[in-house]
Amino acid sequence: MWVFYLISLPLTLGMVSVTLKYFASPDVPRYVLFTVGYAWFCSLSIIILVPADIWTTIIGHDKGGIAFFWSWSYWSTFALTWAVVPTIQGYEDAGDFTLKEKLRTSIHGNLVFYLSVGFIGLFGLILLIIMHKNWSGGVVGLAMACSNTFGLVTGAFLLGFGLSEIPKSIWKNADWSNRQKVLSHRVAKMAVKLDDAHQELSNAIVIAQATSNQMSKRDPLRPYMDVIDNMLVEMFRQDPGFKPSGGRLGENDMDYDADEKSMATLRRQLRIAREEYYRYRSEYMTYVTEALELEDTIKNYERGSSTEWKYISSFRPSRTGTLAPILDTMEWVWRCVLRKQLEKFLAIILGCMSAAILLAEATLLPSGVDLSLFSILIKAVGEQEMLVQVTAFVPLMYMCICTYYSLFKIGMLMFYSLTPRQTSSVSLLMICSMVARYAPPISYNFLNFIRLDGKKTTFEKRMGNIDDAVPFFGKGFNKIYPLIMVVYTLLVASNFFDRVFNFFGSWKRFRFQNEADDMDGFDPSGIIILQKERSWLEQGSNVGEHVIPLARNFNNMSIEIDSESMPGVCSLAFATFSKERNGSVPGFLNDILTNLRQNTI
Repeated sequence: MWVFYLISLPLTLGMVSVTLKYFASPDVPRYVLFTVGYAWFCSLSIIILVPADIWTTIIGHDKGGIAFFWSWSYWSTFALTWAVVPTIQGYEDAGDFTLKEKLRTSIHGNLVFYLSVGFIGLFGLILLIIMHKNWSGGVVGLAMACSNTFGLVTGAFLLGFGLSEIPKSIWKNADWSNRQKVLSHRVAKMAVKLDDAHQELSNAIVIAQATSNQMSKRDPLRPYMDVIDNMLVEMFRQDPGFKPSGGRLGENDMDYDADEKSMATLRRQLRIAREEYYRYRSEYMTYVTEALELEDTIKNYERGSSTEWKYISSFRPSRTGTLAPILDTMEWVWRCVLRKQLEKFLAIILGCMSAAILLAEATLLPSGVDLSLFSILIKAVGEQEMLVQVTAFVPLMYMCICTYYSLFKIGMLMFYSLTPRQTSSVSLLMICSMVARYAPPISYNFLNFIRLDGKKTTFEKRMGNIDDAVPFFGKGFNKIYPLIMVVYTLLVASNFFDRVFNFFGSWKRFRFQNEADDMDGFDPSGIIILQKERSWLEQGSNVGEHVIPLARNFNNMSIEIDSESMPGVCSLAFATFSKERNGSVPGFLNDILTNLRQNTI
């Protein structure tokens, strides 16, 4: 039992550390990193424990160790999700200047939220007593049941979206033409967002500097203003290339009261504007780099025979040395041939796994029929410890990835973001709270369609039966809600909701953004920005260094691109490509110009 656990535990710890290092902003405090890392580790420990629990249940082994580690992981994530992380998150989000005030702001905000939730919980408790007078699960059991029910119900929809979209997006991304269209739209959108974020940060800087200039040195609020001034000095020291614009100040932007709360608000707004700017800049650089690398790949593929199947990159100097020709050939084979085929193969494998999960969920209701592929495989491998645990771990991890994929999609639209090296403390804490909240329900859902001949795992015994704990959901809830998830997944896969939201145009902002949103032809502004970025790279500049003025032009003219101005955009795109490529225009540009001309008719 412990072989798999002892191997996977250090790997999980390493994966958490590398992930945190990759995504966390340099400004994230160490105690936040430790809290997030511990929450992620405990959540993934639950997922790792499930295969070991299945194995001990099959062989009827003593489960004392499993019970201890399960209690440690579950209650750690429970406390972190509902108490510790929200408090630290409110503390980090507050703009106050003292430890006491930041804690007070955090506790006040969380109390308001939990009082609202507690009122709903009290109503549910009264209803529970009325419907089930002999209920004896205890307060702890009720808390577990409500938490797990919330995770199961909401997690079913998150899982369903991921089961459909992950294989579909990988398959579409393997098509270079489609990916170019997506990236041209993403670059254009992100350039506009970057310009807006630059304007917001410039506004915040102008307001802070103006407030500082009009405040005397004897003002009682001067110590707080000095903290903000030092924040500005540090900001310019870390990024000397940042050039604030004049800003777009509104009538009430300078309307600050002379009190500590106003200074805290100013500090918080400056911090949020800074985090948003660098987040958008990081995302913009990522999309531009991917788009230019994809353009290099297509160019190398088309010129494979003339370059003797050697990869030539525009991002780095040519390799030198004895092994250089071999490495260049290997890179050409990987980027131009193997990578695309492996992505398609992976999409097929994940699609089959999604179909197998949906089939297992859909056949939970007939108790006498076991059509769960994973249940059949676990029984087939018999008492081979490693095979049993690997067979259980792979689909369970895939279910977690699908759920978390949907969580990140929601967060990017509303609450938080996961950006390489630019994820703020607040976003990291929000993400870790969500990850911890959904790990136990996902595992419980997985164990529902792993039928072990009537035997119950320690995990299931500790989690309890939701039918018994919360009866107003109705008997058979554990088997009915997966059917709803299956129907929802099939509707997502068939683009049913997209058609509905497109019919009611004003509802589009409420839906998930998927790859299909960015595949309606090439974006001319994105194409021009990419070519400008390549030109600036060849001149020795960095990606994103000169994009703000160009993005501002597109931002201002975006509402003016109609039937009269579209031909000018076509001509500009054609002229840009012709100049950059010495008169040669790639084939896909003809498609762009055709689409643009059709839109002008």
